[in-house]
Amino acid sequence: MRIVQIVPFVGPGSGVAGVAWNLDREFRALGVEVENFTFASAARGLREVRVRGWRTARIAQAQRMTWFSVVGTRRAKAFLADRPDAVSICHNNAMVGDVYVNHGVLLAAMRARGNSALRFLRDPTHIFTHVRDLIRYRSGIHRRIVALSDAEIGVLNRTYGRVRPPVVVIPNGVDLERFRPPTGLERRGARERLRLDDEDRVAVFVGHEFDRKGLPIVLEAMASAPTVLLMVVGGNARLLQQAKATAARLGVADRVLFVGQQGDVRSFIAAADMFVLPSHYESSGLVFLEALASGLPVVATPVGVAAELVRNGENGFLVGRDAREIADRLEQLAAEDLASWRERARASVAGWTWADVARRYLELAERIVAERDR
Repeated sequence: MRIVQIVPFVGPGSGVAGVAWNLDREFRALGVEVENFTFASAARGLREVRVRGWRTARIAQAQRMTWFSVVGTRRAKAFLADRPDAVSICHNNAMVGDVYVNHGVLLAAMRARGNSALRFLRDPTHIFTHVRDLIRYRSGIHRRIVALSDAEIGVLNRTYGRVRPPVVVIPNGVDLERFRPPTGLERRGARERLRLDDEDRVAVFVGHEFDRKGLPIVLEAMASAPTVLLMVVGGNARLLQQAKATAARLGVADRVLFVGQQGDVRSFIAAADMFVLPSHYESSGLVFLEALASGLPVVATPVGVAAELVRNGENGFLVGRDAREIADRLEQLAAEDLASWRERARASVAGWTWADVARRYLELAERIVAERDR
């Protein structure tokens, strides 16, 4: 069996790049030959835009996405033509591959936040992305579509009408060795570096798109959760400036710690007591899995895998996008001994390993090979 992953970037961490990296590692452990066709593979010396500031970063990101969708598709096809025996898994942008993994629906995310028409008009790349994926889902480009949660099948059908390729659900996994409850020494060290006292009850928020992930609601909730400290991981300079101003306006700035974007979130999760993310939309939400695997009870809206994993009163709480409800749940957790919560949180993701996920992808690949043979 040979697998080719088509994905702009591959690397440890979160997001699409992290998914492809974990699958690559597990495929190889199972004895599968793996190749990755990335932006670097396709670019072949293309000069990158120099990124200075968030505006330039957004322009560069849009250019890469458009280029990989068009030119990258053509070059990926040529790459696959030299490997006719391979089963190809496409993760983002390119319009090629036996399997396409849906890591999110742009229009669904915009609708969940409201003013979707205005958001479309404000950024022409959104129109490009929607039309591209409309063609993708209603044509025969791919043999299968992978949805990361059961709910995402309905999202695809509501957004694109009848999805032509068969849709199968294969959720993301979590590395249970990297993400685990910290030892007492690890927890003390993580809290000392952040100057947190033993009695502090800390909720951690992890996400880069503050608006979509629900940070404004969490900041509002902090006004009604006086015994809780909030640690915010993620965001660029512009978003952090806006969020700090909001925290100051709400009178909670002294109980909010902004640590910015981090390459490795484990030490920040280790320093926390609970995890909060009232996101408007998630196709999956790797960070939910990572928080639970690390023993943190989760307070989240019923999106992505949170809707399937979080059980009220057992490993966290599912909430609406309501600041007072979120505050009440954070205060409830802050008042309890969380030892049993940590055990239940960890146990709830015991079967969500990347090894199991990789095997499910290989089973799908074997079915595709059998279809080719017929």
